[in-house]
Amino acid sequence: MVLSKKQLLVFGGFHESTRDFIYYNDVYSFSLDTFSWSRLSPSGSAPSPRSACQMTSTPDGMGVIIYGGYSKVRVKKDVEKGTIHSDMFLLKREGKDGQEKWSWSRLNPSGNKPPPRSGFSLAVGPAGRAVLFGGVCDEEEEESLEGDFYNDLYLYDTVKNRWFPGVLRGNKTEKKKRRRVKRGGAEGEEVEREEEEAAAPQGPTEIIKEIVTEDGTVMTIKEVIPGPQVEEEEEEEEEEEEDGSATAPLIEPCPRSSAMATVRQGKLYLYGGMFEVGDRQFTLNDFYCLDLHKMDQWEVLVEMDPKTQEWLEESESEDDEEEEEEVKGAEGEEEESEEESEDEEGKRLFR
Repeated sequence: MVLSKKQLLVFGGFHESTRDFIYYNDVYSFSLDTFSWSRLSPSGSAPSPRSACQMTSTPDGMGVIIYGGYSKVRVKKDVEKGTIHSDMFLLKREGKDGQEKWSWSRLNPSGNKPPPRSGFSLAVGPAGRAVLFGGVCDEEEEESLEGDFYNDLYLYDTVKNRWFPGVLRGNKTEKKKRRRVKRGGAEGEEVEREEEEAAAPQGPTEIIKEIVTEDGTVMTIKEVIPGPQVEEEEEEEEEEEEDGSATAPLIEPCPRSSAMATVRQGKLYLYGGMFEVGDRQFTLNDFYCLDLHKMDQWEVLVEMDPKTQEWLEESESEDDEEEEEEVKGAEGEEEESEEESEDEEGKRLFR
C-alpha cells in the first residue's frame, strides 16, 4: 500500500490456505475524501502476480513505482517453487481528479542494481530518492528453506531512474585534525603523533551478543567498531581524503529482513525485523537512525535486548495441533500454550 495524493493504492498480495494459494496483481484505490474503495483497471502490461513488493510515489504524485516481490508456483503435487522478482514498474495516472486514467509501463533502471532479494525495506528519502535496506535471498529445496540475509543500502533516484549503492562515509573528524596539524613542519608532525596516540583506540572493538536455546542452538549478533586505519605512507592518506572516502562506519544494523523503515526530516529510521539461525527465526527489537544528508554512520537509538528473544516452537502438522487442542480441552488444567505455527511449512510472514 502507498499514499498517492488523496488516495491509498493497494497492489497485489497473496492468500494461502492449507490446501492452496493464490497471488494477485490487481490494484485497488481507497479515497481519503469519500472513504470508499474502487478497483482500478490500468491499461498496459501489469506486473506478474506477487506479494512482498515495495511501492513508492513519484515526486510529482502522478505515479507509483513498484519494485520486486515474491511468488511461488506448484511444480508437483507437494512441491512448490518460489521466485524472487527484481523487476520494476510504473503505474501512472493521467487526467483530472475523478476522471483519471491509469496505465502500466515497465522501467529499466540504470546504475548498480541491488542483487535479487525479498523482505527488504523501502522508504522515501530526500530529493525523490527511495532508500532500500536489507532483505533475504532464499535457496529453496523441496524440504528446506535457507536464506542469505543482507544489511546493505541502495538508493533509487526516481527522477533519473537510476540505482546506486548507499556507501557510508564514516566519521572524518580525526583525519581532518591530523592533516591540519601536519602542515606545521617538524614540530607539527610531533603534535600529530601525540594526537593520534591519544585518539586511536586499542584496535577494533567487538560487541557480541549471544542467545543460547535449550537444545544448544546459538544465535550470535556481532557488531564491530573498527579503529581508524593508519596509512603507512603520507601520500596514500592525502589521496584518500581528496577523493572523499573515509574510515569505515562505526556500527551497522545486523543483517535482517522485514524491518520497518521510514524517513523523517532527512533521517532514515529502522526498527526490528527478523533473521534466521538454522531452522529458527529470531525477531529483533533494536532501533537505528541514519542521516541521509550526511551518510556518515548509523546511530543506535535502542540496542537489542537478548532477554526479550523468545523461541516459539512449531507444530509439525495441523493434525498435531488439533490433537493438542483436544488433549487440552479434555484435561482442562493445562496452561495455554505459547507455541504457534504460521503454517505447516513455517514460511516467513512476508510470504
